[in-house]
Amino acid sequence: MAKISLASQLIGEKRYESLILFGLQEKTFLRLLAAFVVIGAIFYPYPKIAMWIGFMFAGYSAIANDSIQTIGTFIASNANVKWWKLWLYIGGIFVATVLYSWIIYDGDVSFQRLASKGFSESPTQFHFLQIIAPVVLLLITRMRMPVSTTFMLLSCFSSSADGIIGVAQKSLMGYFLAFTVAMITWYLLAGVIKKIVKGEPHPAWRVAQWLISGWLWSMWITHDAANIAIYLNRSLTLVDFVVFASFIFFGLGVLFYMRGDKIQKIITEKSQTVDVRSASIIDLVYTFILFVFKEWSNIPMSTTWIFLGLLGGRELAMMLSKSTDADKTLLGTVKMIFKDLGYATLGLVISVMLAIAVNENIQQELVVYFGW
Repeated sequence: MAKISLASQLIGEKRYESLILFGLQEKTFLRLLAAFVVIGAIFYPYPKIAMWIGFMFAGYSAIANDSIQTIGTFIASNANVKWWKLWLYIGGIFVATVLYSWIIYDGDVSFQRLASKGFSESPTQFHFLQIIAPVVLLLITRMRMPVSTTFMLLSCFSSSADGIIGVAQKSLMGYFLAFTVAMITWYLLAGVIKKIVKGEPHPAWRVAQWLISGWLWSMWITHDAANIAIYLNRSLTLVDFVVFASFIFFGLGVLFYMRGDKIQKIITEKSQTVDVRSASIIDLVYTFILFVFKEWSNIPMSTTWIFLGLLGGRELAMMLSKSTDADKTLLGTVKMIFKDLGYATLGLVISVMLAIAVNENIQQELVVYFGW
């Protein structure tokens, strides 16, 4: 009994120490966010400085939040691989992809996503809320909410309500398309996929997953580089490009060192996502959907909504086909789907509120529309 009591006491002490450490980490994080807000308040009136501050805030916050949809399964299924190997691979693909866009599109690193209506002009002045929008995104990411970085960041720069509506329409269409494709794919192929993921994976699966993940990451960049580049000139000089690419490259290093941070739970709570074969299939389907939307139009879109639709359709199909984890129920699966969708919708509401607060044109359009 004495040994049991001592063991319980030790476990209790460890939990207490973990809670203290967690509290200290959260306090440090909140102080850091407060410092970012102060920096934004000081420098937003100076465009040449504000553009780079906004870019740096947006660069890390956008990739940290969106990491669940592009490199989340890659991180989860490569837990036994050294973090720096994953970083160099993904970081190298990022540099190569944006370099291609910079060369082909005359200094534009967004693959001309910012050439669409409402986003084509380089920023000449900034609103305080435009600078701290990425800080809000960092806070939301810390709370494990998978919100749309496209809505959160681009909406603040839209010169008209039409720009926001265009992004929203394309993103919602993407969600329902991804949900439907995932439902059909995993329901019809449930038996085949279940056989594929049995036993130890063949080494070829690891190679295939790295190739697929690299392709997916490159496709994501062609869509979401606009969320980061929105703060910068539409055509970057060589020096600008080096700063842009270097900052994101080393920011990815921090993200891989932390193994995706807290938002990674969005991936790990889903069925069979840590298996390299399941992760490969998820990434392959997602990549094809992004490729279709890339070819369809240059209007920016929320890849977060597409990914959440993909995961939601997959989870529901696996539940209905009885190929999910044993402890998953239909009610629990539906709750999970609506929880993720609810977070994304919350992000959309916050984004629209920020856009209205920042842009006088949108305020006037709303006054005319509602007859206020």
